[in-house]
Amino acid sequence: MATLVKAGRDARAANSGAAAITSRDNRWLKEFRLALRGGLQTATGCVGVEGVRLVEEALRSGCRMEAVLFSEAGERHHERLAPFVDRPEMAFPVLRTTDRLFGGIADTDHPQGVAALVAPRVATLDDILRVPGEACSPLLVVLAGVQDPGNVGTILRTASAFGATGAVTAASGQSGTASPFSPKALRASAGAALHLPILVGMSLPILLTQLRVANLRTLASSVHEPRDGDSPLLAPWEVDWCEPVALLVGNEGAGLPEEVERNADARIRIPMASGIESLNAAAAAAVLFYEAARQRKTLPAGNQRP
Repeated sequence: MATLVKAGRDARAANSGAAAITSRDNRWLKEFRLALRGGLQTATGCVGVEGVRLVEEALRSGCRMEAVLFSEAGERHHERLAPFVDRPEMAFPVLRTTDRLFGGIADTDHPQGVAALVAPRVATLDDILRVPGEACSPLLVVLAGVQDPGNVGTILRTASAFGATGAVTAASGQSGTASPFSPKALRASAGAALHLPILVGMSLPILLTQLRVANLRTLASSVHEPRDGDSPLLAPWEVDWCEPVALLVGNEGAGLPEEVERNADARIRIPMASGIESLNAAAAAAVLFYEAARQRKTLPAGNQRP
């Protein structure tokens, strides 16, 4: 611990008098460019977050930080982040560069001049099945073939807001799921992806088997009409969300493969007015998780219906 604190102090002392980075070939700018503009993880497993709010969420998350970068204009946000970046035990460099070079690594059109490299937590199946003290049971969201990173981030943000205890991303067999740690997904999640335990890239058949062994009820969000002999589709309020539950959300257009729906314990659909076929995947997840939160009593008392 003493070594870590000393390293943090040394890094801050070195940065306090260091000149701003002025070469686009600087190794740190290459790392930030790869993570932000390229949307890829660095060699050390870090992803890029950009904007003062997302950087603040990353610093609050407890995830390992590799570096924080300010542009000239971004220095105005230093005071807001100072309680985190100026603490001696934070053993990562605080870097500075020009506005022009920052614009060359940023993923947004109008960058705020603040970015960070952060290593997301590596979650295991045991992690996502663990029940936090305030929750009555596990409540998971399984993203299977959700291709748009904006939808992935929005679903994770919604799930976290309504009390989900973990998440899984998996390929559906027909399409893959966008990374929850891409810059667009992280922005859409408002940092929730750095707080919620997420198991990434799980095999869907193996996952469904392991959830069954763990006695979690699997609910398939369905876009398909039931066939003769199929069980009726459940409405959100017909589900006991206080049981251990994993909600499966499929591809934006095709939904879940029919064989996945048939292998789930139940299929669920949101009743809608005639003429409307379906909701956006993120909007549907919000409706379902709201009902889950209402039953699990994770909403403020004044917002619950009698």
